Amino acid sequence: MMIGTVAEITGLSERQIRYYEQKKLISPFRTATGNRKYSFSDIEKLIEIAEKVEEGVRTSEILEDLNRTEKSSISNKELIQGQINSHFRQSGKR
Repeated sequence: MMIGTVAEITGLSERQIRYYEQKKLISPFRTATGNRKYSFSDIEKLIEIAEKVEEGVRTSEILEDLNRTEKSSISNKELIQGQINSHFRQSGKR
C-alpha cells in the first residue's frame, strides 16, 4: 500500500508516518524507484506506535521495546527450528 492509503487507514498524517520511519520504528519495503510500500504488518505496527505515543511513551522507548520484541521473536524461531531439526534427526535414526 502507498503512504496515502496507510495515512487514511491509520488516521496518521503522511508526515507522521515518515517521522516514524526516520526514527527507525518502521521500515517499509522500497521499490526500485524508491517508493514506499507498506504491508499490513507495517499498518499494525503504526497503530501500536500511535497508541503508545498518545499514552506519552517516547519514540526512543518504543524503539527499544520493538527491538527487544524482535530479538525475542528471533530467539523463539531459532529454538523452534532447533527442535524441528532434532526431531527429524531422531526420526531418521529409527
